[in-house]
Amino acid sequence: MQRRAQRDPRNKRAKRLTRVLVCAVAVPLVAAGCSSDSGSDDGKDKGASASASQSASPSPTVQAAAYKRLPEPCAVLSEKTLDDLAPKAKSGKEGTSDDVSTRGSCSWSSLDNNGVKGSQFRWLNVSLLRFDSDTTRGPGDKLAQEYYDKQVRDAQSAEGAKSVKAEPVSGTGDEATAVRYDLKKKEGTFKQQTVVARVENVVVTLDYNGAGLAGDRTPDADDLMKDAQKAAKEAVASVTKANGTGAAPSESASKSPSESASKSPSKSASESASKASSKS
Repeated sequence: MQRRAQRDPRNKRAKRLTRVLVCAVAVPLVAAGCSSDSGSDDGKDKGASASASQSASPSPTVQAAAYKRLPEPCAVLSEKTLDDLAPKAKSGKEGTSDDVSTRGSCSWSSLDNNGVKGSQFRWLNVSLLRFDSDTTRGPGDKLAQEYYDKQVRDAQSAEGAKSVKAEPVSGTGDEATAVRYDLKKKEGTFKQQTVVARVENVVVTLDYNGAGLAGDRTPDADDLMKDAQKAAKEAVASVTKANGTGAAPSESASKSPSESASKSPSKSASESASKASSKS
């Protein structure tokens, strides 16, 4: 009986059925493994498209500076203005500069010596500083405005200054401030006038002082200030003239480059991103 049970064909069929069931269970596991691999590929595609969109994003831009050059420092004032402010000055003395396109200065010294009746001294100096736009520091006109504010503060806090007064000046560049004070020295009392003006990305600083020496009368501060403001306005006009009529203001200069730089890259980036998503 036992031998017949072992040779029974039904036992063989049972074993074959067990093997079929094991294979049937194994097939979904293999399919699941394939599905998992496909998901990881989709993740890689998404990561690649994200990195591509980031690389397509526009690089940082900054508006172009309106003014690209400076005039000759000793030529910013007319002969008539120099005759009024420094009548005895033979010629201007140009300051040293490592880059004449970004900075320059010129000074005039005048001494009207009347012998025992005293002397009238005048000293005039014009400084020019131009700022280029920089992607790290900012646009040129903003950098110029920061320097303009610093120059005004420095003039108001000059060492030994007495009776300091400051007032805005109209019609001279984009903004201008006049600072006046007295400086007492052993030679006499000097009346100092400083006019700081900004036009676009250029700052003009004009210093003008006068004194009566050897007992001569002290010059009138109001007259000196009128002359200083007139000269500063003329110097600002020379800066504008040196850059020609084609020099674009900072606002219009900021619109076209920044808008074109921001619109076109973002548009191309969005199109490439949409194409990549449709393909995936």
